[in-house]
Amino acid sequence: MTIKWFKNKEKSDEELLSDFQQSGDIDSLGLLFERYMHLVYGVCLKYLKNREDAQDAVIEIYEKLGKELLSKDVTNFKPWLYVVTKNHCLMHLRSQQTKLRKQKDFEKSELTFMESDVFMHPNGSDWEPEEMDQRLQACLNKLRAHQRACIELFYFEELCYQQISDNLKIDIKKVKSYIQNGKRNLKLCIESYNE
Repeated sequence: MTIKWFKNKEKSDEELLSDFQQSGDIDSLGLLFERYMHLVYGVCLKYLKNREDAQDAVIEIYEKLGKELLSKDVTNFKPWLYVVTKNHCLMHLRSQQTKLRKQKDFEKSELTFMESDVFMHPNGSDWEPEEMDQRLQACLNKLRAHQRACIELFYFEELCYQQISDNLKIDIKKVKSYIQNGKRNLKLCIESYNE
């Protein structure tokens, strides 16, 4: 085993690659990968900006090599490995961004659903959209100025609390309070049309 390892260590990249592709000799692949592991780790760290993610990526890339090299015609291993590593990192980042975007979309839709119950038909009424719009506008006009402004900016302009606070030059806690109280007052006003 030791003699074989020393003989393999003296072989070129091309010879080690050929040994692995012809016989599936995992020691040849391991030795070949070991030569460039620092390069793989460096590229992963550059793109992923996190040691643990980079270390995980190095292992994933090694596992990927075992499968890909059996069917690929690779003439120059080092540049090929660099491209594989870079692509792996970019795919990982893209996957993370997709997950983040889906999570944000979900949170936004959850927030919109939870925050917008005032604008749904109260008490199961079957108002026409135009009638609902008229009643909603009439009730909005009855709100205090700050409540109305905060409600309109939050629901119709889709601004966040901080943006509303900046626009209206009022404390963010007041913004939340105005929206909460405004929603309650709107709901009471709209429901009073049913009575």
